[in-house]
Amino acid sequence: MGNNKEIEVVKGVDLERYMGRWYEIASFPSFFQPNNGENTRATYTLNSDGTVHVLNETWNKGKKNSIEGSAYKANPKSDEAKLKVKFYVPPFLPIIPVTGDYWILYLDEDYQYVLIGGPTTKYLWILSRKTHLDDEIYNQLIEKAKEQGYDVTKLHKTPQTDPPPPEQEGPQPKGIWSLFGK
Repeated sequence: MGNNKEIEVVKGVDLERYMGRWYEIASFPSFFQPNNGENTRATYTLNSDGTVHVLNETWNKGKKNSIEGSAYKANPKSDEAKLKVKFYVPPFLPIIPVTGDYWILYLDEDYQYVLIGGPTTKYLWILSRKTHLDDEIYNQLIEKAKEQGYDVTKLHKTPQTDPPPPEQEGPQPKGIWSLFGK
């Protein structure tokens, strides 16, 4: 689906309110996420320097994969919610930085669900504070993605269990997410 108009992003996001746990409700399959992931979630923590610590986790056949990175404003002087996210791969030998775009295309006023994309219509995520979204809200987000030129037929719903997998205590094995996640 062609799109000649510029993708619009949210302005004036309160990063402190945005921090915390988000569950992936649906996404476009991408080469850097493990196939057939379940209970996929992201946890964001604001760092003292204004950057954001990112922890992405997913489960595949009962095994947890995770990757950590950082996010920062693409243009610190802009109030647009255009972030860059940087991960190091492979995670157990952090030598190669991989940077991607994280644009907030829509965010509800209560910071409970969000539509994430980038400068192209190649990637799309629907995230929620809860493991499931009401169909009405999901469909509203689908319409917003269509308005931005996204081919929503490529969306894949992410299986989420209720309750989600528990937090694990102690040191975590580094998962092989990203280029090695297939």
